[in-house]
Amino acid sequence: MTDPGKEALTIRRASVTDTPAVLRLFDEVIAWFVAIGNPQQWGSEAWSSIPRRITQVTDACALPGAWVAETGKGEVRAFLALGEAMPYVPAANEPELYVRVLVASRDPRVRGIGRRLMAFADEQARAAGVAYLRVDCYGGGSGDLVRFYESCGYERLSTFNIDGWPGQVLDRRL
Repeated sequence: MTDPGKEALTIRRASVTDTPAVLRLFDEVIAWFVAIGNPQQWGSEAWSSIPRRITQVTDACALPGAWVAETGKGEVRAFLALGEAMPYVPAANEPELYVRVLVASRDPRVRGIGRRLMAFADEQARAAGVAYLRVDCYGGGSGDLVRFYESCGYERLSTFNIDGWPGQVLDRRL
């Protein structure tokens, strides 16, 4: 049964043409972070106005493992990029699928899409014959983001710090 207050979403491969929509997602989430007093995670400036961030998002949208969740009207509500580990984390000792980016709209009509995309990452790993996944995230603030990934079946693996930005690496075995 479908919740009448929820939007039906389809997951499809992303492309660089999705960059403006994905930047809007980041801008939406950053505005929310600022509103709740958490500008430390991604800053307080809209990513759509920062050339370096525009390039990063464009590059992420071009990855072969980039996906968007969109409504029937073609509105992008979440973005997931899977691939190789980020350069700032230690290499894995076995084949893995790395969750490079996950961002989702704060719109209550799509509540749960982040969890759905993490389950989709599991499906992609299984299809590739990989049983090991990792993700990294902001490890500061209230710790809610780390707890979100733990609720998706990930466990804390290691921490890192990039110029005062505390990060947490988590992993999961299927």
